[in-house]
Amino acid sequence: MLLSVHPVDPEPRKIAMIAEQLGRGAVVVCPTDTVYAFVCSPHHARAMEAIARLKGAKPHKAELSLICMDIAQATRYAKPLDTSVFRLLKRALPGAYTFIVAANGEVPKLFQTNRKSVGIRIPDHPIPIALVAAMGHPLVAASVHDPDRVVDYTTDPERIAEHLGKQVDLVIDGGIGGLKASTVIDVSGGAPVLLREGAGDPAILH
Repeated sequence: MLLSVHPVDPEPRKIAMIAEQLGRGAVVVCPTDTVYAFVCSPHHARAMEAIARLKGAKPHKAELSLICMDIAQATRYAKPLDTSVFRLLKRALPGAYTFIVAANGEVPKLFQTNRKSVGIRIPDHPIPIALVAAMGHPLVAASVHDPDRVVDYTTDPERIAEHLGKQVDLVIDGGIGGLKASTVIDVSGGAPVLLREGAGDPAILH
């Protein structure tokens, strides 16, 4: 199913409908400020397993991140951050970055694995932020985009629906997406380490 949602001013009725589906365990393709992403509720293990399969990974090895509404929500899943790291997050977010943070005790409860770290995303895009607000908790996310191959259909929600429509419950049409994934910065050891240069400017580290 393909559902058009306004990318700047998402319709509350549509957001509520999508949030209800996510709450029942749906896997949804959602726009972000970088590439389109698979998203689901962290309270549904089968949905997370489905996303892992879509990414061609085993559930405990899949690179799943949390989309959070703001830094306050994100820090509920991280061990206490150094002041310099907290300032970096405040400069960068919301934006096209994934920060790998040292996970606190809440993360293994969500992912049912003994994760020591977790990726945090706060996209600069109204649709995922509205969904997280409606759900009242973060969403689990993984990019539709394959970082090793440029696949043009992953930018077009109509073509995503054609290719993946039977494997997901809903594709949100929020317009054409990007081809560059987020810039990944690891702050789990304290000092920031650039792991992947993507849509976010790595100069933010300096």
